[in-house]
Amino acid sequence: MTHTTICAVQPVILCGGSGTRLWPLSRVGFPKQFLCLVGNESLFQQAAKRLTGLEAPDFVLADPLIVSNDEHRFLVQEQLREIGVESASLLLEPVGRNTAPALTLAALAALEGGNDPVLVVTPADQTITDAAAFTRTLRQAIREAGRGSVVILGITPDRPETGYGYIQTTLDPTGATPEPGVPVVRFVEKPDAATAQAYLDAGGYFWNAGMFVLKASVWMRALDHFRPDIAVASRIAWDMRSRDSRFIRPGKAEFTAIPNESVDYAVMERCPGSSFAIRMVPLNAGWNDLGAWDAVWSVLPKDDQGNTLMGDVLTTDSHDTLVQATSRLVTLVGVRNLVVIETPDAVLVADKTRSQEVKQIVQALNRDKRDEHTLHRKVHRPWGWYDSIDEGGRFKVKRIQVKPKASLSLQKHHHRAEHWIVVTGTAEITCGDQVILLTENQSTYIPLGETHRLVNPGTIPLEIIEVQSGSYLGEDDIVRFEDHYGRQTE
Repeated sequence: MTHTTICAVQPVILCGGSGTRLWPLSRVGFPKQFLCLVGNESLFQQAAKRLTGLEAPDFVLADPLIVSNDEHRFLVQEQLREIGVESASLLLEPVGRNTAPALTLAALAALEGGNDPVLVVTPADQTITDAAAFTRTLRQAIREAGRGSVVILGITPDRPETGYGYIQTTLDPTGATPEPGVPVVRFVEKPDAATAQAYLDAGGYFWNAGMFVLKASVWMRALDHFRPDIAVASRIAWDMRSRDSRFIRPGKAEFTAIPNESVDYAVMERCPGSSFAIRMVPLNAGWNDLGAWDAVWSVLPKDDQGNTLMGDVLTTDSHDTLVQATSRLVTLVGVRNLVVIETPDAVLVADKTRSQEVKQIVQALNRDKRDEHTLHRKVHRPWGWYDSIDEGGRFKVKRIQVKPKASLSLQKHHHRAEHWIVVTGTAEITCGDQVILLTENQSTYIPLGETHRLVNPGTIPLEIIEVQSGSYLGEDDIVRFEDHYGRQTE
């Protein structure tokens, strides 16, 4: 009689990153992993659904573990709720420290209570077109990692790509998929065009997809061996963690002290030739990391002229162009190989072949301390969203939507008064000692310095127009007394 070995599996999604090369759609406050670039679900939602499909008779699959920036915690929660994943654990980084500390947090969480599951680690910002092939490959990798190996997924290259790192193996990419994987010879950096072509011609080179499968204890032993400074600092931050019903937070000062390093540099690139066996399994599942606008264009449907047109767009005699219009009509005449991305507060026009250089625009915005790299005009909050539709020297106009049964914090402002006009729904408004109900076309006034709160007691979204007036209209002019979401700032 044979006995099947049961393998505990812990899906881990690394949900950091800002996606600067997909600006102006991707921004620090709403980065690329939360965008619906392909299909009707965000890249993060697609990643979460793929990992929940890994069940097998010999696996015990845990709920996903999400490592995210603290500022994105409500985006993560809301997008998980939309796809019916309610029981994920959220590890919140107070600051970005790259992927090695993020994976270490996940490993330490997975090892709690004496467990030692296989970690299936994937970024949140990639797309896969063949879900069945993805699942088959991941199950193969999980079984090999359960035997103690470090397993990395490699993408069979179909062009001399200069935007990816490569994994060198002894396998010809045109050969059969190895069982249970092939030893990794070395990792190589992003090459120039000639070197990338040489890799393609030689065979045995694969793109590094940034997906890893290994036991939690194996990661910690490898980190202790190669980067004990990161291991020690991460354990200290983990020991100082706080926890509530929704979030796990490492100690802020302690986490900030962890060296900033990637999984590749800290461990993976050091494994070949060491005592830590590292193997690669090819992933042929229509993978794309959508790292820049040319990659987005490559995976989207096109018209007879090779154009991908989204939103209100009209073109004539234009070819091989990506256009996304989000708030107004965009028209093109006689152009080729462009990227045109329109948002309410910024427009990008770029040569499609130079999409990687968009990050230089973001760097310039950051250097000049401009807000366009951080937030969209429409800003999402756990209670809903607001859209700053106009402003001048001493006024600002916002359109605000509050979800059913949701509430803004009890707050006051030192420098501004506010007028609220209900457009749709019912508003329960606290202003000082008074609590009133307003419905469509009714309005009220919140004096400067008065304590106030806006609640939607109804079952449909509440929309209001807010007109602010005062000497200072910044989002940091807020004193919060009560908040259902544990925030320090709106």
